[in-house]
Amino acid sequence: MTTIEHTRKGTEHRIQGNPRIFTYVVLILCCCYFLLPVWWLIIASTKTNSGLFNGIHGSMWFDSTNAFWDNLKQLGTYQDGIYWRWFANTLLYALVGGFGATAISVMAGYGFAKYRFRGKTLYFNIILGALMIPATALVIPTFLLMSDINLTDTYWAVLLPVLLNPFGVYLMRIYCSQSLPDEMLEAARVDGSGEFRTFFQVALPIMTPAITTVFLLSIVGAWNNFFLPSVVLTNPNLFPITVGLSQWQARSTAGSAAEQIWNLLTSGAFISVIPMVLAFIFLQRYWVGGLATGSVKA
Repeated sequence: MTTIEHTRKGTEHRIQGNPRIFTYVVLILCCCYFLLPVWWLIIASTKTNSGLFNGIHGSMWFDSTNAFWDNLKQLGTYQDGIYWRWFANTLLYALVGGFGATAISVMAGYGFAKYRFRGKTLYFNIILGALMIPATALVIPTFLLMSDINLTDTYWAVLLPVLLNPFGVYLMRIYCSQSLPDEMLEAARVDGSGEFRTFFQVALPIMTPAITTVFLLSIVGAWNNFFLPSVVLTNPNLFPITVGLSQWQARSTAGSAAEQIWNLLTSGAFISVIPMVLAFIFLQRYWVGGLATGSVKA
C-alpha cells in the first residue's frame, strides 16, 4: 500500500470520527445542563441558612461547615415535624395513585387493542383528545366537581383525579397491538382459558415492561403534582411535599428574620427527590425496554 493510500485512509478515518466527537460534546453539554441544578441542590442541602447566601466558597461548592444532619434534625422538629407528614402523604398519593392509574390504563389499553365493541374508535379518539388538554386547565372544573360531592380537603380530592391517565391508556393500547399476538390469545381460549385467566396468565407477563413504564410515569406525575393539591386542599396535614415546601417558601420570602428557613427548603427538596432517583435507577431497564419493545411490531 502506497503512502498516498495510507494518507487517504487516515483522512477518511478522521472525517468519519468527527461526528462522533460532536455527539460526545453535545451529550456532555446536556449532562452538565441537567446535572448542575442537582449538584447545586446537593450542595445547598449541606449549608446553614446564612451559608446559603454568604458561603465562603460560593453557591456551587461546600461551605466550611457541613450542616446536613442539623438540617435533617430541624426538619423533624419544625412545626412539629410536619415535613415527614407531607412526605408520607406524597408517598400515599404516588403509590396509591400510581397503582390505580396503572391498573386502569392496563385494562383499558388491553380492551381497546384486543376487543371489538361499538364506539371503540370514538372512545379512543376522545382519549387522544384528552392528551391535548393541559392538566392545569382541568383543575378548576375538578375542584368544582369535588366541592359538589363534598370531597374537597380530603385525600380523595387528590387521589381520584390522578387515577385517570390518558397517556397510559394510549401507551398500553399501542404496546398490546404491536407486541401481544392475537394468535397467542386465541390459543389460550381454545385450550379452555377464560377471559380473566387469559388476561392475567397470558397477557400480563408479556405486558410487564409497558406496565412498568406506565407505573413510573404515573408515580412521577403524582409525586410532582402541585397545582391540583394546592387548589383542593387547605388542611396542612393533607399537603404533599410540593405544596408544603411552597408554603415554607412563601413564609421565608415574606416573614421576619426568625422565619427564614431556606436551609430547610433546600434540605427538604433534596430528600424529596431521592425516592424518584432510586425508582429510576432500579427500574431503568424496564423503562427503556418498555418504550423500545412497544415501538417495534411483533
